[in-house]
Amino acid sequence: MMKEIISTPEAPAAVGPYSQAIKSGGLVYVSGQLPFDPATGQMPAATPDQARQSLTNIKAILAAAGASLEQVVRVGIFMTDLADFKAVNEIYATFFTGGCPARSTVQVAALPLGAKIEIEAVADCR
Repeated sequence: MMKEIISTPEAPAAVGPYSQAIKSGGLVYVSGQLPFDPATGQMPAATPDQARQSLTNIKAILAAAGASLEQVVRVGIFMTDLADFKAVNEIYATFFTGGCPARSTVQVAALPLGAKIEIEAVADCR
């Protein structure tokens, strides 16, 4: 099975030895997206704003792969403080409406570069 590396300047570059996304077998696997604005390199301070930026980055990567948020079947959210869970859900609901993808949300001790949230996704493009 072939795999295609997906990369776009519309989302921040990976901060390590990994791809923004991989397309394989009709699925797009989007790596965890930290909340950096690709135009400025800055990260918002508030967790809800970070969630919005991470989801915006995912949307841009999916577009580069010829996919959309409507095709997302699974999302993983990593947060440093689950006290922000409700606020993140409010932002999340503006990106995913109707039949929302399967999802898990977990609290972690820390995330790269001091981020408060990181979000990954899998989309089905078949």
